[in-house]
Amino acid sequence: MTHVDEESAVRSLSAAEIVAAEWSAVLSYGPDLIDPAVPRTAYAHPPLRCLHPMVSHGVLYLSRCTRWPRTHDVGTVYPLAEGGYRVRRESDRTLLGEADTVEAAYELVAARLPDGCGPAIDGTSDDL
Repeated sequence: MTHVDEESAVRSLSAAEIVAAEWSAVLSYGPDLIDPAVPRTAYAHPPLRCLHPMVSHGVLYLSRCTRWPRTHDVGTVYPLAEGGYRVRRESDRTLLGEADTVEAAYELVAARLPDGCGPAIDGTSDDL
């Protein structure tokens, strides 16, 4: 399959299928990319499970869209060197709080989703 064929195949998938495929990949990552407890914990929350996941530098990012540019208005959980987690929303640089456990951190993310946040769309942040 050529790169063009792969792009066409991806475009024919629904947003839900794209999100599900990306979650499948992220949930299979080993500790060399991210602490496996992080995506498993986020995935356990149905409102987060329908968002598009991405991992960079050991951090899980969630977006309301599947393409670049992505949204930055969903809280992101950052591990702290001294233990625990900081939860921050990058769109307005708001500190949503700190938590002792990854479970508590993702509860905070789920509780502080943007108004009207629903499943990720197949598009960019400009399409929202």
